[in-house]
Amino acid sequence: MVNDLKNLVGSNETVFYEGKPDKKCFIAESIFNKLLPFAVIWAVMDFGFLGTAFSSSNAGGLTLFMIPFFALHLMPVWIYLAGVIFSFLRYKNTYYIVTDRAIYVSGGTFSKTLKTKPFAEMSHIDLHRGIFDQLFGVGDIIALSSQFSEKTGTASVEISSISNYSEVFNLVKKLQTDIFSDTMYPNDMRPPENHGYNTKYKG
Repeated sequence: MVNDLKNLVGSNETVFYEGKPDKKCFIAESIFNKLLPFAVIWAVMDFGFLGTAFSSSNAGGLTLFMIPFFALHLMPVWIYLAGVIFSFLRYKNTYYIVTDRAIYVSGGTFSKTLKTKPFAEMSHIDLHRGIFDQLFGVGDIIALSSQFSEKTGTASVEISSISNYSEVFNLVKKLQTDIFSDTMYPNDMRPPENHGYNTKYKG
């Protein structure tokens, strides 16, 4: 997965940052996600009902019916547990690269997801630090664009749970400001060397 992402980087691009999310924060966010309260309540209700049913006098006759029924009825719990288990595989497949032209992100569990977001398409950059980010000393950088991607279904790309979030945020912000400004307000009819907006980017 990492090699596939690196192969997307052009030979004329300069890599300024590459890395992975903080493992502890990544796994913690996978465990304490929005499905956790729902899965806990669902499991308590189902196992409580099972306990009551098996303690009754006619429990033996209900066993053949109850076990497969509740195995299926507990599907929301199994889905939550599968998400937690497979989060280790998602972590393995997650990687970030920032060059002087774009942000590259890989991810996915079984199928590969490779995202590329050129700086020329980015409208602004946000820094987000949730509860677990603050707990583990990491942060998320979210690059937003007005252009919606039909393949990924999103207009943003995210570098999540990295320890040097402040440095990477300042880097990405500077690249986005310079390149987006040169794209929106070009001078000299876009020659090999652009003299507009006081940037140092060529080509």
